[in-house]
Amino acid sequence: MRNISVHKVITASALLLATVAMAQAQAALSVFACEPEWASLTNELGGKAVSVYEASNAKQDPHRIEARPSLIARMRGADLVICTGAELEVGWLPVLLQTAGNRDVQPGTTGYLAAADFVPRLDVPTALDRAAGDIHPGGNPHIQLDPRNIERVATALTERLITLDPQQKAMYVARADDFQRRWAAAIVRWDKDAAPLKGMRLVPYHKDAAYLIAWLGMVEVMDIEPKPGIPPSAGYLAELVERIQRDGADAITRSVYTDPKAPAWLAQHTGVALVELPYTVGGTPAAKDLFGLFDDIIARLNKARIDHGGN
Repeated sequence: MRNISVHKVITASALLLATVAMAQAQAALSVFACEPEWASLTNELGGKAVSVYEASNAKQDPHRIEARPSLIARMRGADLVICTGAELEVGWLPVLLQTAGNRDVQPGTTGYLAAADFVPRLDVPTALDRAAGDIHPGGNPHIQLDPRNIERVATALTERLITLDPQQKAMYVARADDFQRRWAAAIVRWDKDAAPLKGMRLVPYHKDAAYLIAWLGMVEVMDIEPKPGIPPSAGYLAELVERIQRDGADAITRSVYTDPKAPAWLAQHTGVALVELPYTVGGTPAAKDLFGLFDDIIARLNKARIDHGGN
């Protein structure tokens, strides 16, 4: 009887170890996404093969995220960190990386991907001067509002997922092909729907709409911030009122994470429509994923154009 019991214990232990090993082999790749757009893209490409943690949300300023212990813990267990880069997260990401101590996701490793490394950047400064405001040496980091950039990052991210999880290569390739097909078709539709926006004159709060403006051929008349990252004073807002009344504008825009007071005041004193843009996934109820993000942005801008008397 004792030999039979021992045999049962050994068999049960072997089965348990095999089960654990199988579960580990099938465990989802742990991905730490700094911003909602990259969390959404990773889920599109990875499906059930990835477990994505979204470190920030659309209502938060991506420049200024608190390096909370919960973020450190998630960073410590990550297999892949995907962030925008180009110093967008310079105020908080280095603290997380250093404190978490995860060697596999440090910059320069396979486990770290900076999306901005794979796209052509706008507003790259020819000289650095802090007196000019919050200038990013690597150029404007708000790359996600040009869908062609999403396409480029998707290609790089797919390659990285395959490198980290080669057993799932066929699945990653299939999901990437499907996403790129749907995304290319969506870009054709967005180009058509946004064609009337070409030449539309915008007054953004911050430089975070630069890629959107360039993609759609709109015009950035002036920014509400006198310098990037510097809130406008009452005197500067008064100057903007005079300039808008003199030169004209079709819409004042702000992203949902920015302070609404100055744009609202400017709209009130100029009669120019204020358009709140979602900026990223989750910024509005309609922007529930990357496709919804661009659908909603174009719809909001077209509404403002029509309300302003456009055709």
